[in-house]
Amino acid sequence: MRDPRWLREGEPHVWRPYCQHRTAPPPLPIVGARGSRLLLDGGSELVDGLASWWTAAHGYAHPHIADRVQEQLHKLPHVAFGGLAHEAGYTLAKRLCSMLPAPLGHAFLVESGSVAVEVALKIALQSFHNRGETRRRKVVCFEGAYHGDTFATMALCDPVDGMHRAFSGTGIDAVHLPLPGEDDAFERAFAAIAPEVACAIVEPLAQCAGGIRLHDPAVLRRLRRACDEHGVLLVFDEIATGFYRTGAPFALLEADVVPDLLTVGKALTGGTLPLAATIASEALFESFLSDDAGAALQHGPTYMANALSCAAAHASLDLFEASDYGARVAALESKLHEGFRGLEDRPFVRDVRVKGAIAAVELEPGRAPTSTAFAEHGAFVRPLRLHGSDVVYLMPPLTIDDADLEVLFQAVSRCLPR
Repeated sequence: MRDPRWLREGEPHVWRPYCQHRTAPPPLPIVGARGSRLLLDGGSELVDGLASWWTAAHGYAHPHIADRVQEQLHKLPHVAFGGLAHEAGYTLAKRLCSMLPAPLGHAFLVESGSVAVEVALKIALQSFHNRGETRRRKVVCFEGAYHGDTFATMALCDPVDGMHRAFSGTGIDAVHLPLPGEDDAFERAFAAIAPEVACAIVEPLAQCAGGIRLHDPAVLRRLRRACDEHGVLLVFDEIATGFYRTGAPFALLEADVVPDLLTVGKALTGGTLPLAATIASEALFESFLSDDAGAALQHGPTYMANALSCAAAHASLDLFEASDYGARVAALESKLHEGFRGLEDRPFVRDVRVKGAIAAVELEPGRAPTSTAFAEHGAFVRPLRLHGSDVVYLMPPLTIDDADLEVLFQAVSRCLPR
């Protein structure tokens, strides 16, 4: 396939994400998308196994989302959220909070997941500062974690297996611990530093970009108990797991654990426009109330609560409410189990794991096929290449049909080593 002119002429000027330009093949030229399929320049199609970094929960080009965005575009595309308000943002904040258990009740709307995590960290750290507990500056995070690419969030990512090893030791004071296991090692390590810890942050049930690592709901209950015992705030990063990706509307509902801070994003707008949110408890919000202006949360991205993005989010939530996505994802989970059956016996495979609409095959490092190899079989799959392993994974649109799912299964089966 000949690359289109716009790709050839633009390539020298584009710095691509997560890309070693010296060795990487050119990107695939996409000119459209519908359902679970990406349309390439030249007319061929690929089934998207990653739902555009896990955002396109309803598939591409859903007319309901397009209609809501179009309506908002003609009414009010954007207005600064500082000192001004608009209906799409205020009704979305209320709607999100109504989906969550008390005391989560105050939403701060931003433009990306990384920023949502940064805001959560700022809220946690400043809440103690506002109360005069200035000793609490540490943040506990976990081996295998990934929370974003901005400077503070990089410090939370796994310093051994993560992609940000070059920045280890910079940024916030992060302490990496193993997730609670069969013994009480976590509790003992946590207790030793707890007087200096402001918050602990975790991706509930599934650590995604850090290697598709799964853990049991009991792990989250132990984290909640440890945080309560030592007066530490608990943050759930549900940027990837929220909106049915693990099966429940939010992973916290399956675990029956309520954090003090929650971040959501990705599927919030159905993969159409950038939007994320940090949602805080009532007590945390009240810790910022003061006659002192300096006690306020000093954060305000230019495009926070963008009206178009909020309209897209309302439309996405409409779709989640109009259909039984819990049953849809339960059925998809069964199909993923069946489609990956037997792969654990392939050479170089260390593990096969499935949770909700997530399926992963962990291989020895350097053994994952390239995205180009998958594309030759009609699928877009982009393996994770970590310091200690490779992971071939699927996180497709939640609405993917059986025919497109079979394309993904066949591509994985044919491309993995035999």
